[in-house]
Amino acid sequence: MPFPHSKKRKVVVVGTGFVGSSYAFSLLNQGVANELVLIDVNKEKAEGEARDLNHGLPFGSQMRIWAGSYQDCQDADIVVITAGANQKPGETRLDLVVKNAKIFESIVKEIMETGFQGIFIVATNPVDVLSHVTQKVSGLAKQRVIGSGTILDTARFRYLLSDYFDIDSRNVHGYIIGEHGDSELPVWSHVQIGSVPLKKFLETEEIHDHPDMVHIFENVRDAAYQIIQRKGATYYGIALGLVRLTKAILNNENSILTVSTLLEGEYGLEDVYIGAPAIVNETGIRQVIELDLTVREKQLFEQSANVLKETAQKVL
Repeated sequence: MPFPHSKKRKVVVVGTGFVGSSYAFSLLNQGVANELVLIDVNKEKAEGEARDLNHGLPFGSQMRIWAGSYQDCQDADIVVITAGANQKPGETRLDLVVKNAKIFESIVKEIMETGFQGIFIVATNPVDVLSHVTQKVSGLAKQRVIGSGTILDTARFRYLLSDYFDIDSRNVHGYIIGEHGDSELPVWSHVQIGSVPLKKFLETEEIHDHPDMVHIFENVRDAAYQIIQRKGATYYGIALGLVRLTKAILNNENSILTVSTLLEGEYGLEDVYIGAPAIVNETGIRQVIELDLTVREKQLFEQSANVLKETAQKVL
């Protein structure tokens, strides 16, 4: 059954840094929400972003945009958390876990005190662990706490494959699953281009050993490091991924997206938030899709889950 929510198409963004402000700008451009609230510990920053976005309304979609407080979460359909410490050059996403877990505990408690009954979307890294923290602290059903997971990694994967084969990325289908980080993996066995299995394009069964495919995956896995080294942070790609996820929820799309969700028996894994394909609609996660993985893929997925479990134990 759908959870009781406002039907206002109201979205609250907590954190107006690079990711939060890019997400808000993308929401405005795509006309996804009717109401958009910006919250930041730096209230003037949130007010400045709200004013700037409002000045673009004559060129975009009509919506109410304002800088608010946690009380505005009470009747929100979705609260998107992008607040937290940023990943620095040379730092892994998992290095951020302790300091960001403390920040999240405070944020989520304040939001839940308002009576919030909507859906959380978590974007801050390490996203899998912080999604788990959010679910534990909020007490909400696992379906209503969704991490951005490997939604961006999957987009990077499809883009790089489309560039390699000179095919529209919308006709390339494949998933990156696991941790949003160094232990993630490509599901080579399910990659298709226009419904044709990738192995037919490459004329080999050993896709994971193909030098060009290895290079493509390494560029997917290491993309954040490469971008951070060049410009200090990543935000456009993840902002658009968050908008895609928001649309799937508000429009009740039943779309399949590679999000971070709590596994309880799926893939033989228990009590771990991890990136996997799932059906997303207005209730949140409707169902986790269990791919038929190869022995090698299953081993790598389990290894990734173990990395996340070990990290989560530090903060849960």
